Amino acid sequence: MARLPVGIRFIISFSRDQWYRAFIFLLTFLLYASFHLSRKPISIVKGELHKQCAAGDEAEPRFNGPSSSTRHGPTHWLLNNVTVTETDCGWAPFDKNNYQQLLGALDYSFLCAYAIGMYLSGIIGERLPIRYYLTFGMLASGAFTALFGLGYFYNIHSLGFYVVTQIINGLVQTTGWPSVVTCLSNWFGKGRRGLIMGIWNSHTSVGNILGSLIAGYWVSTCWGLSFIVPGTIVAAMGLVCFLFLIEHPKDIKCSSTLPTHSRVSENGVNRFRLQKQSTHSEKNGPLDPELQCLLLSDGKSSLHPSHIVVLPGDSSGSMAAISFTGALRIPGVIEFSLCLLFAKLVSYTFLFWLPLYITNVDHLDAKKAGELSTLFDVGGIFGGILAGVISDRLEKRASTCGLMLLLAAPTLYVFSSVSKMGLEATIAMLLLSGALVSGPYALITTAVSADLGTHNSLKGNSHALSTVTAIIDGTGSVGAALGPLLAGLISPSGWSNVFYMLMFADACALLFLIRLIHKELSCPGPTAGIQAPLKEH
Repeated sequence: MARLPVGIRFIISFSRDQWYRAFIFLLTFLLYASFHLSRKPISIVKGELHKQCAAGDEAEPRFNGPSSSTRHGPTHWLLNNVTVTETDCGWAPFDKNNYQQLLGALDYSFLCAYAIGMYLSGIIGERLPIRYYLTFGMLASGAFTALFGLGYFYNIHSLGFYVVTQIINGLVQTTGWPSVVTCLSNWFGKGRRGLIMGIWNSHTSVGNILGSLIAGYWVSTCWGLSFIVPGTIVAAMGLVCFLFLIEHPKDIKCSSTLPTHSRVSENGVNRFRLQKQSTHSEKNGPLDPELQCLLLSDGKSSLHPSHIVVLPGDSSGSMAAISFTGALRIPGVIEFSLCLLFAKLVSYTFLFWLPLYITNVDHLDAKKAGELSTLFDVGGIFGGILAGVISDRLEKRASTCGLMLLLAAPTLYVFSSVSKMGLEATIAMLLLSGALVSGPYALITTAVSADLGTHNSLKGNSHALSTVTAIIDGTGSVGAALGPLLAGLISPSGWSNVFYMLMFADACALLFLIRLIHKELSCPGPTAGIQAPLKEH
């Protein structure tokens, strides 16, 4: 018999379950990358919505007629039978002296709606099929992203139009994060979760990079397409989601990595799922220090009330969704949520304002500034993976985040100083800052959220994961809304003050992790005699 080709041998060397997991990993990666791809254009287009005017030229109109030297009257040209008007200082109403506040209002309207909607999204999402819920969100997001760009073609200069579009887009984009995290966690267990989700979370940076390049391609010639093309991509990925997303391995009879053993007491009205108590004599594997020191509220052997989750019973025996307050009682949720608030404040300030900062400091046009800003996201890819690897190796999520936050604050100070020295210094600091800023943000929103959402006290209730993820990311999104708004208000007084604000935010993020870091560092190792309640299978 002839030997099988190398390619075929490679294919059959993996099991059916492994191929499906790889497919879900790649699909959810692309789905959420498209969300971030559609968020990036606004930061690229800012440099075109308001251009740097010469002294005395503020809002002075220009005229491109037979004589290019004539500068009396607005620019008019015909594009698809629509007359488009622009001035030397940009696109009204962003061509005035208060442009930074107006641009900040666009960011704030999107991010504030996103933060508010995220708290509701997790609760709604865990009660609906993930595939339908995510498909709806992607189609709606694509439509409203494109609608923003249509303002260019239809010559719309109303601030209200752009603000309302941003608000609705922010609301529908909240369908994405709880859905993809829940789906991925259904398929992957806790083994090497930090590394797997660190690699997977690079979708954020990949989406930002692609969004910057796509938006930058048209920003100087037809900025409306900088929104319409990403919007079309998001909508197309929504159709892919509807056709191919598999929510849970059990749907196609693949093996599940979620825990299946629990001790249940039923009284006909409620089901009480209790964390099984372990003793030194039980022959279970060693307790993951993450559960032992971070997720458990104390290290004593007695059952803590927070380890009891009461779920409404039903005749079908299916698990009920966890309540909002029930999710808040999971140890570690509040601390990591508040930490993410400040970490995301820093990350999203860079996301929305970095291209404009580069334009002002390095005197580059909008397209080149957008391309250069992608280096921050390249650094973010390495930072997210590095954070996952370190946290898996040390088995200390909070300590890993704390270390990177501690290094990030002085790095931002150096960035604000050396970025004025030339392009080479800016490139180096973009890579380093991106790694240190994005590392904690990536770790908390992925591996930490999944750890807390599958906490042992929940005994495999996957419905809780969506709510826990939404609480953590929703709280972080409050910071994401505040960061760009504060940057818009502070930047007129100087970019150095913006960096001082970012350094203060990093210090606050670290402060909220102090208790968890202390618990991790003072915790005995996995061989110290404390046994796990249950092993995952």
